[in-house]
Amino acid sequence: MGNNRKYNDYNSYLKKLYGRRVQKITIDAGLTCPNRDGSLSTAGCIYCNNRGSGSGAFIKGQSIEEQINNGRKAMIRKYNAKLFLAYFQSYTNTYTSLKNMKTMFDKALCHDDMVGMAIGTRPDCIDKEKIELIASYAENYLVWLEYGLQSAHNKTLALINRGHDFKSFKDGVKLAQGTKINICAHIILGLPGENRKMMLETADKISCIGIHGVKIHLLYVIKGTFLERMYKRGEYVCMDQQEYVETICEFIGRLPENIIIQRITGDPNKHELIAPQWSIKRNETFQMIQKEFDKTGMYQGKLTGL
Repeated sequence: MGNNRKYNDYNSYLKKLYGRRVQKITIDAGLTCPNRDGSLSTAGCIYCNNRGSGSGAFIKGQSIEEQINNGRKAMIRKYNAKLFLAYFQSYTNTYTSLKNMKTMFDKALCHDDMVGMAIGTRPDCIDKEKIELIASYAENYLVWLEYGLQSAHNKTLALINRGHDFKSFKDGVKLAQGTKINICAHIILGLPGENRKMMLETADKISCIGIHGVKIHLLYVIKGTFLERMYKRGEYVCMDQQEYVETICEFIGRLPENIIIQRITGDPNKHELIAPQWSIKRNETFQMIQKEFDKTGMYQGKLTGL
């Protein structure tokens, strides 16, 4: 893997592709989610509040072009960045028309120093025509399609009100096969009702269906969510820090070496966070994970095929 972190990390992957660091610019395209607008539900997933994954930039009146320009200026000033990746993060970015998707993507890629884009979406909000449009950009740009999965267990997906099953995810991955689109799965550790065995089974199940990357998050409780009510009623107990560290190391050990690990911790808003408080200690958790790899001799791919 060429680094001392014992896993195939995203920054190293980008540096290998472009010879330098690539900075992400997050974009809010003003879209919504079928799990919020009544198509599936109006409640959303149990861990999302009304803000969901939105940055609020669109509501504040910032166009995609303005968000890109502001992001570029900030990254150049802070990091002396030269190359950028547009990240459509907020809500479900294929939950719109083909025409609007093309407009969104064209606006995001209008600068020569934009090398590609990442598109956050749900696996039940994709179809052949949308894949074909996204694949057309992948001919000239780096393109990641990021599916929110969270768990490979249908019982868990129903409990968290996800609105789709594991088959939807597998179908979404299959649609992109044969194209140059890279697929990233979002996984959450510590979901209600899941023990470590179930979390590790998710690693095993996603390892053999052709994904290219994974983002691993901790489930944390934020204000204004159904999960907050569960937590306050004593119906949900958060993972402790050491438990998370041990679980994520073994999770990564079950993933093939070629899968890019884009993220290994969450990044909660401390003003919205209810629990666990240790989740805001991102650097501390990161260092604990590195030490756990060293202590156990674990590395990405060690447990595949066992």
